[in-house]
Amino acid sequence: MAIPNVKRFRIQNPDSGAWATIMAVLPKGADQDAYVAEATKRFDWKAWQEAQNKQFKIRVGQQKQKKAK
Repeated sequence: MAIPNVKRFRIQNPDSGAWATIMAVLPKGADQDAYVAEATKRFDWKAWQEAQNKQFKIRVGQQKQKKAK
């Protein structure tokens, strides 16, 4: 079940240029540009980068062997 009135915002890391997507429900009359600017400053880019690296972790070492028939 989706949350109604959720908007997606794409924010960019000022240091590395990486893009992230945040989702938020803003009240009526709220300044979206000010919210996005503040969210970009507060966003934990280090934790986000670590999560991205864990998601695509490459396994090194012995792989599971397939049974030969």
